[in-house]
Amino acid sequence: MSTSSAAPDTVSDSLLQAYTGQVRVRVCGMLIHQGAMLLTAHRGLLAGNAPFWSPPGGGWQFGETIQECLRREYREETGLEVTVGRFLHLHEFKSDSLQALELFFEVKLLNEKATPSLGSDPEHSPDTQLLTELAFLTPRQLGELLPTQVHPIMRHVISPDDVFIPHILFQQPSSSL
Repeated sequence: MSTSSAAPDTVSDSLLQAYTGQVRVRVCGMLIHQGAMLLTAHRGLLAGNAPFWSPPGGGWQFGETIQECLRREYREETGLEVTVGRFLHLHEFKSDSLQALELFFEVKLLNEKATPSLGSDPEHSPDTQLLTELAFLTPRQLGELLPTQVHPIMRHVISPDDVFIPHILFQQPSSSL
């Protein structure tokens, strides 16, 4: 199942401006359904406007619990109501302009018959949305993508069960000669 929205051919750095120069804490949810993982495609992160696939989630806001954040993000991005389960993964990300600590949790649908639909990010106007697609992808489908198109936490997945093997992935320090 896949839901898309049109994305412009050229993506400017202004799409990511809201996130540059600050440390963000992101909370993401891993939902498995019939052997596939629910993932969102983002634009503006890779060259050539290639999609970057990652689990739904987003920034932890002041005053929220982590579980409240994840439930809110799932509603915003997928239209789904979820329960938050166990902690699974920690991922540290750092580039020249972006830096984040990402926490990944197992999530389950409150209504097993609910169907996801591509939502939006309230931090962005309709013409600057980062989310372009929402789909259940199998490990085989992920393996057909370039590694750079798949979130590092998902690159090791060869079976849906692998999602539930905890990982801590720290940014590798830059080598200095």
